[in-house]
Amino acid sequence: MDMLMDREVIRNEALLLLTYLTREAEEIQKIVVFEGAFEKVFSIIKEEGGSDGGVVVQDCLELLNNLLRKNASNQVLLRETMGFDPLISILRSRGGTYSFTQQKTVNLLGALETINLLIMGDPKVDPGKDGNKLTNKTTLVQKKVLDHLLLLGVESQWAPVPVRCAALQCIGNLISEHPKNLDAIATKLLGDNVQEPALNSILRIILRTSSTQEFFAADYVFKCFCEKNSDGQTMLASTLIPQPQSMIYAPLEEDVNMSFGSMLLRSLTLSENDGDLETCCRAASVLSHVIKNNNQCKERVLKIKLEAPMPSLGDPEPLMHRMVKYLAVASSMKNRNGKSALNSNSYVQLIILKLLIIWLADCPSAVQCFLDSRPHLTYLLELVADSSVTVSMRGLAAVILGECVIYNKSSDHEKDAFSIVDTISQKVGLTSYFLKFDELQKSFLFASKSSEPRKVLTRSTAASMAEIEDVDEDDPSSQKDEELPILSSVFDSHFINTVKKLEADVRESIVVIYSQPKSKVAVVPAELEQRKGETDGEYIKRLKVFVEKQCTEIQDLLSRNATLAEDLSRCGGNDSSSEQRASGSSNRVQLETLQRDLQETSKRLELLKEEKVKIESDASYYKNLASKMESDLKSLSDAYNSLEQANFHLEKEAKAMKSGEHSISPDIEAIKAEAREEAQKESETELNDLLVCLGQEQSRVERLSARLIELGEDVDKLLEGIGDDLGMPEDDEDED
Repeated sequence: MDMLMDREVIRNEALLLLTYLTREAEEIQKIVVFEGAFEKVFSIIKEEGGSDGGVVVQDCLELLNNLLRKNASNQVLLRETMGFDPLISILRSRGGTYSFTQQKTVNLLGALETINLLIMGDPKVDPGKDGNKLTNKTTLVQKKVLDHLLLLGVESQWAPVPVRCAALQCIGNLISEHPKNLDAIATKLLGDNVQEPALNSILRIILRTSSTQEFFAADYVFKCFCEKNSDGQTMLASTLIPQPQSMIYAPLEEDVNMSFGSMLLRSLTLSENDGDLETCCRAASVLSHVIKNNNQCKERVLKIKLEAPMPSLGDPEPLMHRMVKYLAVASSMKNRNGKSALNSNSYVQLIILKLLIIWLADCPSAVQCFLDSRPHLTYLLELVADSSVTVSMRGLAAVILGECVIYNKSSDHEKDAFSIVDTISQKVGLTSYFLKFDELQKSFLFASKSSEPRKVLTRSTAASMAEIEDVDEDDPSSQKDEELPILSSVFDSHFINTVKKLEADVRESIVVIYSQPKSKVAVVPAELEQRKGETDGEYIKRLKVFVEKQCTEIQDLLSRNATLAEDLSRCGGNDSSSEQRASGSSNRVQLETLQRDLQETSKRLELLKEEKVKIESDASYYKNLASKMESDLKSLSDAYNSLEQANFHLEKEAKAMKSGEHSISPDIEAIKAEAREEAQKESETELNDLLVCLGQEQSRVERLSARLIELGEDVDKLLEGIGDDLGMPEDDEDED
């Protein structure tokens, strides 16, 4: 670190050594930063002349990027100590604006990579919770970095293509999911004399640039602008208004005075020659961002009607129908060598297919509009079955067919989901159809997206990154090498995840629809129960009709099962065993569904038979019970009659007693004599007891009297008046 302030030769070698040491070692990165690396690096860059400097500036920027890459603490330290001003100053153009040497291009790419590292955040941290990334974005926009990026990427058309592409990538990352920065780009105006919105200028780059890489870089800006920004999508969609015929055929230079939507619609509806089709495809890519995951915008664009070239041709054509028409035209066009243009310009068809997939997703009205023209379905079926087109095109066409099934709410039996599935089965075969999904999953686009590394700017890669040249369409070898980065821009990770989810939903929906009876007879448990007031004969007759219906449905299912088996066997003869296994799962599910339906019907018949036997046994039981109750009732009746007779005899005897037919006086006299004897015995017993008590009391009185005499008391005087006291209560009773 001390050598960085030494002579140039030693300083430059120290820079290279530090660059190697800090590439992967976090501990060394911390040591270098705490030793003042940021101040020394920016000081050297300033001494060397900023972006106009030599390879030393490139080495300084590479060291700076090593210190900031995936290191939030170092980013915070830079932001809170030196700030981002020294970094932004590197992007400022000085002196010869039009002179871009290769070294200056590399230096600018290094500075743009530094900004990207600050705003991309740590991939290990949840994007919604990465506060450091959001703070970096806010601070950079406050420091007017957006103006410098727009100058490099949009206004400076003399800048090299790699610099313009990198600046546009930075703009996209800077505004992604950041409300304030989204508003900033939406309200930004460019130009000195005639000003226009920045988004319009970026759209013009998409439509006019001759560089495919610059098209995808500018398209990335709209992707980031529309992602999770429904207000921004609505704002852009609100400008989509068809222009009068005079404006449609006006020179391209006049689009400066057009709105965003008018410029986009004009490009979507150009003529059908080769160059115009590519412009239309690029406009379709922008439109797919505008309507993505926004049903309100999808419905709005769906209502756009394009005027026919001649009024006599009929009603205006929907924009969706024009897109399908361009897809078919692009597929059939030949390049200048007479070969199919699919191989060299395959992204044209893929982008239109991507637009249709996004448009139809979760939008039944868009599916209805697509199916309103019968040739659309026929063309898609031919595209899925066409072995001359790429795997990606066949797979995406299969996805669109699947969307016509799962998002189909049509009540028309010729356009409903069941009809679409039947058509796929007849024209393509379900096994072959599902195989297209498997081929798409195995394609290099899906398999390599997750493992694609981000290219790091070093001395060894600087020259290749500074020179981007478009691929010659007629050179198959170079086209093969460049196909992956180009198509990877179309097949971003979010779109791949959407397709994978759609595939699972399509497989499930088609299996369910294809395994259901065509007449959709619902088995209601109430139909299996005997109705009130219904006789056994009527009940059995109704059950017979019901079982006949079930048998008809089973026959229909068996015939369709035979179609599946034939399809599987036919496909099995042509495809490999792995393909058979991939497609056999859906057929196995359908066969199991058919067998389950048959088993359920058989079980219902067995239940009905068991219920019938049970009802008969219950009837026999109740019949026996009724006869038993009848015999019991007869026994009760006999007992009642005998009781009546006994009662009659008793009443007769009672009357005879009252009339004196039998004398009862001897009995009464005997009873009286007996009662006297018992009373006399009881009286004698009580009298004897009383006499005993009186004797005892007499002896006590005598003892007390003797004792009183001994004591000198007069006994007679004491007993005087005792008899009178006994009579007092009687007097009181008389008074009462």
